[in-house]
Amino acid sequence: MTQPGTTTMSKEMQDCVEACMNCHSVCEETMSSCMQMGGQAQMQIMRTLMDCAETTRMCADMMMRRSPMSTEMCAMCAKACEMCAEACMSMPDDPQMMRCAEACRRCAESCRSMAGATM
Repeated sequence: MTQPGTTTMSKEMQDCVEACMNCHSVCEETMSSCMQMGGQAQMQIMRTLMDCAETTRMCADMMMRRSPMSTEMCAMCAKACEMCAEACMSMPDDPQMMRCAEACRRCAESCRSMAGATM
């Protein structure tokens, strides 16, 4: 956590921002992969990927600017990441989906930790 009046982020917050940005990137890559596959199943996964990508980006942005709402955003981000990980797990034979599920799980864990913290 940061102390009031300081400009540096805690290691935990830096790690969470990094996990969010990584998850955002992997979700974007996975969306591209899904678009190439096509099909109705991928369209359902695409919605979840889009939600997760946007949520993780916003969460990282809010933490970096020390928004007073970042604790709540981290909680919502953890939920979006878990939902995305579950959606990706529906295609266990796809290496990109498994990579995305792992990134989402790491991000969810980090965001859950931050959601329990005072920023």
